[in-house]
Amino acid sequence: MMIRPWLPTDSQALFAEVERDLDRSTAAAEVGRLVDRQDTTSAQSINLNPAANVMNPRAEALLARGLSTRPALGAPGAKHEAGVEALERIEAVAVAMAQRIFGARYAEVRLSSGTIANLCAYLALTRPGDAIIVPPPQIGGHASHLAAGAAGLRGLRILHAPVDGERYAIDLAGLEALASAVRPTLIVAGGSLNLFLPPIAELRAIADSFGALLLYDAAHVAGLVAGGAWSRPLAEGAHVMTLSTYKSLGGPAGGLVLTDDPSIAERIERVAFPGLSANSDIGRTAALAVALGDSHLHGHDYAAAMLSTAGALARSVAGRGVPVFAMQYGLTCSHQFAIDGTTPAGAERAVRRLAGACLFSSSIALPGDSPGQPRGIRMGTPEVARRGMTADDMPELANLIADAFLSAERPETIAPRTMAMRQRFNKIGFAVP
Repeated sequence: MMIRPWLPTDSQALFAEVERDLDRSTAAAEVGRLVDRQDTTSAQSINLNPAANVMNPRAEALLARGLSTRPALGAPGAKHEAGVEALERIEAVAVAMAQRIFGARYAEVRLSSGTIANLCAYLALTRPGDAIIVPPPQIGGHASHLAAGAAGLRGLRILHAPVDGERYAIDLAGLEALASAVRPTLIVAGGSLNLFLPPIAELRAIADSFGALLLYDAAHVAGLVAGGAWSRPLAEGAHVMTLSTYKSLGGPAGGLVLTDDPSIAERIERVAFPGLSANSDIGRTAALAVALGDSHLHGHDYAAAMLSTAGALARSVAGRGVPVFAMQYGLTCSHQFAIDGTTPAGAERAVRRLAGACLFSSSIALPGDSPGQPRGIRMGTPEVARRGMTADDMPELANLIADAFLSAERPETIAPRTMAMRQRFNKIGFAVP
C-alpha cells in the first residue's frame, strides 16, 4: 500500500485496514456490508448535524434508474447526443423549479456540489489576483471561501471580513473600511453556521460603494430561503446566490448557482459547461427536480418546522445548563444553534461523547478560537423535523443531549434511550408521496 504521510494517522490506518479487507473479499461484498452498517447506524441514532438530511424516497429511487450513465452534454434542447429528449426536459424541469422556489430569473443546476458552485462563481466573476472579502471560519466561513479551498485554487487574494464576535456577524463598519482599502472584486457572506438574519441590503450597499459584487452562500439555509423563513438574498441585493442541494433543502448532493442578472447568468453557464461539467449527472438532476417540487409544495411548512424545533431544542438544552452560544442574543433565528464547548479541546471531546450516545453533531469554530481548535458544537434540525419530530419532542431530546454533555454517565448507557426515541420517528414528511 502507498503511504500517505500527509494524512492523519487515523486515515492512514483506515486505508491499510481496507486494503487488508479487500484481500479477503470483493469490493461489492465490502460495500454491501458497509452500507448495511450505515443503515443500522441511521436507524438507531438521531442526527443533529445540520448538514445531514433525508431525501424523499421517490427522489432517492431516481438515483438508481440508470439515468446517470446517459451523456447529457450541452443545454436542454441542444444536447450533443441523440435519444436524450426526455433527459433534456428533466433538466429543464429542475431549472424551472429552482427559479420558482428561490425567486431567481436564472439557475444553474448541473454542478456536483456547493463547493463547485462557489468555484463556478469565482471563475465567472473574478480573475486570479483579485481581492475578495470572505467570512472567516470563526463566523462560519466555509472551506471553499478560504485559501486552502476553491477561492485559493482560483488564485484570489483572500481577506477575512472583520467580525462582531458577540453577535456572530460581520462588522459592517469594519467591512466598509476594509473594502475601502482593498477595493475587492467580490464580497462573500453566509457560511456553515447561521444564527441570525444577514444584513443583505447593507452588504450590497457596501459592495456598490466600491464596485464589488455580492455573493451569498446559502448552502445551509437553502431550505429556509425556499420556504420563505429566511432572508431572500437575491431580492434583498445579492448579485449571486450559491447553495448545496442537500442539507436543509433535502435533495441529493449537488450545487446550484442563482442570479437575476443575465450577464452574470451567461458567464456562470459558460463556466458550468463546458468548464466544470462537460457531462452532468442527469440521475442527480432528476432527484433534484423532485426535491425542488417537494419544496415548492411543502417548503413553507418544512421551514417552519425546522425553525420551531431548533428554537425549542436550543432553549431546552440551555435550560438544562448546557452553555449555548449567543444566549444573550436569543440563541438562534435559524434551524441551527451552537453549544459552547468552553475549552479548545471541548468540542471534539463533546462530539465524541454525543456520538457514543447515538447523537450526531459536528464541531465548528466560534469567535476567538485558534485555527484547528474549535470549541463549538454545531446542531440543527433538518433531519429530525423531516422525520416528524416537533417542538413538543425537543425537551426529551434535550435531556439526552444534556445527559451526554454534562453528566459523568458513560454515553453508551444513554444510547438505548436515544434509540428508543428514534424508533418513534421513521416516516419522511414534507414530501410528495
